[in-house]
Amino acid sequence: MIVTFLGTGSGAPTTRRNVSGIGLRFLQAGKWWLFDCGEGTQHQLLRSPMKISQLDKIFITHLHGDHLYGLIGLLASRSLRNGEAAPLELYGPPGLDRYFRAVMDTSPVHLQYPLELKIVRDGVVYEDEEVIVTCRLAKHRVPSFAYAIQEKDKPGAFQVERAKEAGVPFGPLYGALKRGEEVTLADGTILAGKDFVGEPQPGRKIVFSGDTEPCTAVRELAEGSDLLVHEATYAQRDKELAVRSGHSTAQEAAELARQASVNQLCLTHFSPRYEDEEGDFTMEDLLAEAQAIHPSTVLAADFMDVPVKRVRKTMGESADPCYNE
Repeated sequence: MIVTFLGTGSGAPTTRRNVSGIGLRFLQAGKWWLFDCGEGTQHQLLRSPMKISQLDKIFITHLHGDHLYGLIGLLASRSLRNGEAAPLELYGPPGLDRYFRAVMDTSPVHLQYPLELKIVRDGVVYEDEEVIVTCRLAKHRVPSFAYAIQEKDKPGAFQVERAKEAGVPFGPLYGALKRGEEVTLADGTILAGKDFVGEPQPGRKIVFSGDTEPCTAVRELAEGSDLLVHEATYAQRDKELAVRSGHSTAQEAAELARQASVNQLCLTHFSPRYEDEEGDFTMEDLLAEAQAIHPSTVLAADFMDVPVKRVRKTMGESADPCYNE
């Protein structure tokens, strides 16, 4: 799982940052999900490793233009694949359906693939064998949802050598032990499957805040996450602007991440006022503000990748785990 940033600015695009768009890539599955779709997102895709034909789901946090105005163009471009594009699911807040119909009624786009639009509310919005997606209503000027992607725990690895040493003949008994079942050998020995399977591999958790002031709902959603992607539109010195516009400061995002015991914090959705490297407050200062509270903090940049690795423990291991993407 890799988070790829397609746009990390707020309000309007600049020469350094496009507006909001974040890809979540599932490498083994050969698919990816998109969180928000600001103007120009499909142009950013052309410079990224993600293919529009492999886009599987889109999640919209709220209906402000810098998170939404690239949607219809991207959907239309996905139709120009001569029937190759697979079905697509679109999730978002109340009003997304009205917006979609209004644009389609005014400027019709004949989509060449099935599109299912789902309006979200607090709770589970999607679940399959691998992951659960949950959303919570954040605190912004319009209804805005934060999304958590929770990977389900994976069974521990079957200890083949231990089974051989116990005299288990290769065949169906291996499968039974791997499933955690109890088996009886030809000599009457009874073996418990739990003794031949390693610890379950904990699933990864990624949370996207969307636009929000600091709030309990996002903190609770982010609890114990491997990666929290949180907006930090302003610095603490511009707190008044953050309150007025319903946004967070870098300090506030870091405090929330610390309270939620987040492993890594990645800040995004920056005001362009801090981009001047010669200014009296720069992006480096913004990062320092957050790292003073939550040291494992990074600033997102357009086209930056943030891998979220899985912790793998071998049987009986309590420290020094290895990591796999």
